[in-house]
Amino acid sequence: MPSFPLTDLWLRGVAANPAAPSEVLLRLLEPAGRAGWKILCEERDLPPDVIDAVVAHPEPVVRRRFASNRHAAPEQRGRLVNDADAFVRAALASGPRPRLGRVDALPDDVLEILLTAQGDSRQEQLLTADEIRQELAFSGQIPQSFRRTMPDHKSPELRRQATSLWLWLTPGQRDALLADPDPAVRDAARDQSRILDPAAMEADLPERDCHGRSILLVNYALSHAVVEACLADRRDLWSLAQNRHTPAHAVARLARDPDPRVRERVASRADLDPHLLAELAKDPDCAVRTRALLQPLPRTWAQRDVIDRVVGRTADEIGPLAVFAEPDMDWYSACAVSADPLLRRVAATSPGLPDDLVNRLADDSDPHVRHLLACNHPLTPPGTVLDAFITAARQRPYLLTLPQLPRTGLQALLDHEDPEVRALAAADTTLDQPPIRLLADPETGVRRAAAGNPLLPPDLVSTLLEDPEVAEGAAANPNLPAERLHELLDLSGLTRATAE
Repeated sequence: MPSFPLTDLWLRGVAANPAAPSEVLLRLLEPAGRAGWKILCEERDLPPDVIDAVVAHPEPVVRRRFASNRHAAPEQRGRLVNDADAFVRAALASGPRPRLGRVDALPDDVLEILLTAQGDSRQEQLLTADEIRQELAFSGQIPQSFRRTMPDHKSPELRRQATSLWLWLTPGQRDALLADPDPAVRDAARDQSRILDPAAMEADLPERDCHGRSILLVNYALSHAVVEACLADRRDLWSLAQNRHTPAHAVARLARDPDPRVRERVASRADLDPHLLAELAKDPDCAVRTRALLQPLPRTWAQRDVIDRVVGRTADEIGPLAVFAEPDMDWYSACAVSADPLLRRVAATSPGLPDDLVNRLADDSDPHVRHLLACNHPLTPPGTVLDAFITAARQRPYLLTLPQLPRTGLQALLDHEDPEVRALAAADTTLDQPPIRLLADPETGVRRAAAGNPLLPPDLVSTLLEDPEVAEGAAANPNLPAERLHELLDLSGLTRATAE
């Protein structure tokens, strides 16, 4: 852990203090409070008057921190959409930090401004409007409902961008974009239409092995010549097996390929012939048989994609799962009552699963099902979320953001071998005794959590404020009265006059 001056530790602790009133938090926005800005503006929720001050703050770093605040409502963060500083707008477009699971969508009017913004050619730009749009595209803040409006939007720029969704558009939408009154939209549509043009794909396909070649072979319509060349050279067969445009005769050959990885890909296809499926269900390779038997026909490609992101990975590796095209809820519900634990894991990744199925999966015999449910469903019982926190260490930063993670009743975890679990227990306000012994824990995070526990006697907290090992946690203790917080700011160089 980096070493901070004692005054900086006080500023950081006061910034995190959940009981600090607005007048205290507003003082931290003065230049002398810089050490607390990251915690104050990015890592906690804020009262409305403090948000107003942050959004109007003259320092771009303050506004940039708030633009990344995962505790702030999208509508509040969205107030920075027209900020004069490009890096503030980029932080808004990039989304809350750290990136943990699904994020709330930005309001439609904010999305429109970010997606249609034009750069100022009169100024040298360190960050362009296109770069900001790219941040937004990968942020998870554009909901499917907004994307569905883009092909018919009144803005030609949004219609142009809608062409990048070519594979997900209906034939009617593609035709409309190809005939759009705006020439830029028509040009973009013609470029994107090459995705479904086998001749164009063949002309664009690089001969050498590279990422670009893989992208085309996995996603684009395939020409007869390309398919036959790949089969003859035994090259890129997995990509052909994955591509939903691969012709049926090639799929049949791939289903009997000596490479079990290729056969397994074929076994996952949504367009698989029933006879081929029956054949693959008896394949000598276990992974091929498992994939063939996992889903009966009919299937959808969206179902395949969700299964792909779950199969072969633990709940700790998967965590909260963001899906571009969600299968329908009836399928998820059927998965939830399946005898196959893999399908129940798939069901547990759906945040829209009905309450009765949530309760069913919360008691599932497979721990990966329970832990995936904790990471993905807002109605997961607290006990299941706590179990996931204890077991799925990689997902703890995300689980700590969930309101259903228990913060009380953790007495039995005070001596847990994992310091992150001990730290959670050390902050419990219902402990039988104040966690005084944990103030000497070898781990900084445990000591800080114990110092912030309001069960500690006030005189002890005052003593801890002078100890650099625990001063930050002590300054965050909600039992400190507002006047004591003001005194800490006074001692840190912030004058009362600047807060008025």
